[in-house]
Amino acid sequence: MLDEIRIQKSQGTWVVRAGGAVLAETAAGLELSEPGKAPAIYFPQSDVAMAFVERSATRKESPEAGEASYFTIVTESGDIPDAAWTYETPKPGFEALAGCLTFDPEKVVVERL
Repeated sequence: MLDEIRIQKSQGTWVVRAGGAVLAETAAGLELSEPGKAPAIYFPQSDVAMAFVERSATRKESPEAGEASYFTIVTESGDIPDAAWTYETPKPGFEALAGCLTFDPEKVVVERL
C-alpha cells in the first residue's frame, strides 16, 4: 500500500476556516493521496495562525507515516479538540510532511480558493 500513497505539491491556494476566522492559507501546501481516502492538504506551519492552535495530549500512530501529534483549535466560539495534526518525525517516504499541519475536514472548513 505504501507504493500507492502520493505526496505532491497541491494545486492552487488553500484555506482553513473555523469559528468564523481564517486559520491558515497557503499556496505551498502538500497533497497526501492514498487509496480509499479523500486527499489531505498539509499546510506549512509558517502559513498557519499558530496562536490559535494548541498542542493536545493526543497521539496516534500511522503505520505508514509515523506518530501524529494533535492540536486543538481555539476560537471565540469554543475549542475544537484534535482538529489538526502533524508528523514531527515522519517515517521514510513521508519526510516532506515534517513541519506541516493538516486539518480534519469534519471539524473545520478546508477549501481551495
